[in-house]
Amino acid sequence: MPGRLPRVVGAPHLIYIGRRGHARPGVDPEGSSLRSPGAGRMVLVDSIIIEGLIRAEVPALEARVHGNAGDAVAEMMKAIRKAERAPGLTLQEVPVPRPGNDEVRVRVEAASICGTDLHIYLWDEWSQHRIVPPLTIGHEFAGTVVDVGKDVRHVRAGDYVSAESHITCGMCFQCRTGQAHMCEQTRILGVDQDGVFAEYAMVPEAVIWKNDRSKLPPEIATLQEPFGNAVFATSVQDLAGRSVAVLGCGPIGLFTIGIARASGAAGVWGADRTPFRLELAKRMGARDVVNVQDTKDIPAWFREQNEGYGLDVVFEMSGSPRAITDAFKIVRNGGRVILFGIPSRPVEIDVAEALIFKNLNVLALNGRKIFETWYKTRWMLESGVVDLRPLITHRYPLDDIDTAMRQLQAGEACKIILIPGKEASQAAFSSLESAAGFRDTPEMERVREPAGPRVRPKWTH
Repeated sequence: MPGRLPRVVGAPHLIYIGRRGHARPGVDPEGSSLRSPGAGRMVLVDSIIIEGLIRAEVPALEARVHGNAGDAVAEMMKAIRKAERAPGLTLQEVPVPRPGNDEVRVRVEAASICGTDLHIYLWDEWSQHRIVPPLTIGHEFAGTVVDVGKDVRHVRAGDYVSAESHITCGMCFQCRTGQAHMCEQTRILGVDQDGVFAEYAMVPEAVIWKNDRSKLPPEIATLQEPFGNAVFATSVQDLAGRSVAVLGCGPIGLFTIGIARASGAAGVWGADRTPFRLELAKRMGARDVVNVQDTKDIPAWFREQNEGYGLDVVFEMSGSPRAITDAFKIVRNGGRVILFGIPSRPVEIDVAEALIFKNLNVLALNGRKIFETWYKTRWMLESGVVDLRPLITHRYPLDDIDTAMRQLQAGEACKIILIPGKEASQAAFSSLESAAGFRDTPEMERVREPAGPRVRPKWTH
């Protein structure tokens, strides 16, 4: 007969479950023999064990900790779902997923909204051909592992993680030659399978990335995946002492401005059609910016900033047909154009005049190298070489996904952080209090309980 389970209160904690069903509260087997194969496994519960040694059968313990289909108190969770083939998203209560043999279950502490998520929300032509509802969306996140499948070897409960959203086959030519980011069999979290805009997410161990909580709070750790796009795009070109143009000041373009400035570029200039984003570009280090809706001759404006000369490197990050055409006019003869933005329709280019006669070096890129780019990304963020805090403009609970999407669509936000769950939101808020530059939203008052007097961080302009 299993012994009674302990009375529990408080914050997340670990339970060690042994091979014969013995369970000990508060055990951290880091560096101990308990980590040896077959010795047992760790399960994270949403509480602190305050009584002594317990004894229980593993199934009984897990049922009480996590719930299952046969329990009267089986766990449910909130998730943002594409429920049908129509515009919009739905917040639904769904069962907490259980990990497969090679998967880990993560309690999501912070998730960030990507342009892909906005496309799915709007139900545009791309999403209509790619997305199969019902589906939990989202692929950028940070959180804590709470359980692992039986074949997982390198991740354990309690690990603080994010993940590469591209799940590759591992067997094709690209995967076997260090080019997994080009795998033709790629499946994407939140696009081809359930994603992370939920209180819990299921992720293959193969794409898990471990974080250092002391260096990256959840709101920054969740940005590693999109920030890696800009790291990849900028790493193919030496930017020190170069004149740089960034066309398109969405999140990836703004990341690019920050990296170029930190890399010692002689000057960085940005172009966009949204005043809100242009102000952010200045905060990230752009020397000056231009609103493309107010200026007729964009290439002439850039040359004027650079003493009448074309620029050394042009990053096209918007996908706008006009911006793509302008990129080849802004760059100097012999310069480089990096195409990263994705146009919604075919774009016509005069190859002879725009490329050949100018002896241009043109490079088209997508995604990031798996996992080479992640190491560079981590170093840049942990060291503070690039500070992404100014780009986190809003934080919301999952309930306010419509508000968040409308703000993104209107160009009134940059990176929006979603905070799933009451406990997770409190932890995430606490992690921000040591860092200036964030503002709270009135909506967050509903999910964050007061914890005594505090001085809120100020939003500085």
